[in-house]
Amino acid sequence: MRFERREHRSLALLVLTPLIAVIAALLIAGILIAIAGAPVFEAYGKIITGAFGSRLSATETLTRATPLMLTGLAAAVAFRARLWNIGAEGQFYLGAIAVAAVGSQVLNGVPGYLSIPILFVVGAIAGMVLILIPLWLRLKFSVDEVVTSLLMNFVAVLIVSMLIDGVLKDPLAFGWPQSQSVPDAAMLPKLIERSRLHIGLAIAVIIAILVHLVQSRTVFGLQSRAAGLNPGAAVFAGVPLASTLIKVACISGGLAGLAGAVEVMGVKGYVTTDLSPGFGYSGIVVAMLANLNPLGVILAALFTATMFVGADGMSRSMGIPTYIADVTVALSLITMLVALFFAQYRIRR
Repeated sequence: MRFERREHRSLALLVLTPLIAVIAALLIAGILIAIAGAPVFEAYGKIITGAFGSRLSATETLTRATPLMLTGLAAAVAFRARLWNIGAEGQFYLGAIAVAAVGSQVLNGVPGYLSIPILFVVGAIAGMVLILIPLWLRLKFSVDEVVTSLLMNFVAVLIVSMLIDGVLKDPLAFGWPQSQSVPDAAMLPKLIERSRLHIGLAIAVIIAILVHLVQSRTVFGLQSRAAGLNPGAAVFAGVPLASTLIKVACISGGLAGLAGAVEVMGVKGYVTTDLSPGFGYSGIVVAMLANLNPLGVILAALFTATMFVGADGMSRSMGIPTYIADVTVALSLITMLVALFFAQYRIRR
C-alpha cells in the first residue's frame, strides 16, 4: 500500500471535502453527547435553535461570526503563502487597543464619517506591526515564525493589560480594568436596531470577496500562491519572495488588527483583557475548514459561530457542558486535515 498524489482534483472533490469533514466531526461529537446522557439529534436541534431560533440568537451568531471571518481571512492569506501566522490573537488585541487609544485621546469630537475609516486604518496598522517582527526574524535569521508569532500573542496581551491598568484606564469604570471608550461617533452603525449586529458583518463579507479577487485575478495573488506551493521554484521563476511575504504579512496582520478594531467599534466600545474568547486561534480553524479559500471562510466562520452560540442554548436546556462546542470545532479541524490529505493523495496497492 502506498500514497500517490492525485494529478487532478475534481470540483466535486474540493466541494465535498469540507462537508465530509464537518459531518464526520459531528458524528464523533455525537458519541460524546450520547455519553453525556442526552439524545444526539435533539442536542443538535437545540444547537440550531440556540443559534438561529430567535431574532436575538440569530443576530448574536452573526455578530460572533464577524471577527471570525476577519481572523480566518488573516490566517488563510498567510497560510496560502506558507507564512505561518499563529499570532492573530495578539494582532487582534493590538488593533483593539490602538483603536481605543486613538479614538479616546485623539478623535474626540471628530465626526463618524472621518473617525471610523481612520480607526480602521489604525487598527490594521497595529496588527501589521506585530506580525512584521516575526517575519523580520524569519527573513534575517531564519527563525521559525510559528514560535515567534505564537509568543507575540502573550506579549501583546500583557501590553494591553498594562495600558488598561495604566494610562488608558477608564476612571469611570469603578476600578474595573478597562480602557477608555471610543467616541459614540466612532461606533459602527447597527444593521438591525435593538441588537448588537453591526455593519462590520457586511464589511467582513466584502473584504472576503476582495481577497478572493486579489488571490485569483492579480499578479500578486499568483506570486503569493507560488510562494506557498514551492518557494524555491517561485524564486527561480522570478518571484520576489521577500517582498511578497512582506505584503502577505501586512495583509494578514492588518486583517487581524481590523478584527480587533471592528469588535471594539461595533460591540464593546472599550477594551478589556477578555475582549476575545479566542478569535485569533479560532480563525486558524476557520481558515483550515475553508481550505484557505476566502469565500469559504464566510461559511466556515458561520459554522464555528453557530457551534459556539448554539452550544450555550443546548447547555441551558439539556444540561450538556458547553465544551462540546469546543470539542466539535477541534474535531472539525482534525477531520478537515485528514480529508485534505486524502483529497491530495489516493491509496494505491
